[in-house]
Amino acid sequence: MRLLAAIQGDLNALLTEELGSAERAVTAGIREATDGLKTELRSQITGAGLGSGLANTWRGEVYPKGQPSLGAAGFVWSKAPGLVRLYAQGAVIRSKQGLFLAIPLPAAGRFGDGRQKIAPGSWERIHGMRLRFVYRRGSPSLLVADNARLTKRGRAVANIGRRQGAAYSRLSGRTTVPLFILVPQVTVRRRLDVGGAGEKWIRMVPQLVLRHWFGSA
Repeated sequence: MRLLAAIQGDLNALLTEELGSAERAVTAGIREATDGLKTELRSQITGAGLGSGLANTWRGEVYPKGQPSLGAAGFVWSKAPGLVRLYAQGAVIRSKQGLFLAIPLPAAGRFGDGRQKIAPGSWERIHGMRLRFVYRRGSPSLLVADNARLTKRGRAVANIGRRQGAAYSRLSGRTTVPLFILVPQVTVRRRLDVGGAGEKWIRMVPQLVLRHWFGSA
């Protein structure tokens, strides 16, 4: 008995179609893993109370762009790698220029675009005032602004009144506002697990690819 088998249709066309399915499945699986990792890393940051601004610095891209490929690769990165590394590894931060680190209080405000924490020297240049050192035994020392006032937004500014009220402001409106806490060092504990998240999504890639392959069949 002889068994004969024949392929119906164009063999080259079938192989091309199957290759296309494989390319699409690999690319879709890589894209899902890339997006999943990016989302998880963003969630880690917001869950640690570090804010949506830092969370949104995570970006993800799949290469080659705009076309499926068996060699597709995903890349996830942060636009603030220094901060992410700090919270992923932990560190002890000490001042490079003096004995203390100056931690700004809300009254000190922000610098530049409103996102950067301001330093004592920058605050003095912006406001034209000198800060005064206040030593406190058993508690962190302070840098304060004398003859200052708080705005409606809670920011300290020079206490200069308008022309008619200037005398009143100088004589009876004087306020000393604490602006910076001085500490010898700050310990930043590890709050993110970037490596663990990456390894988890790498392990998931094969099953994601197979799901897209057979799901599209």
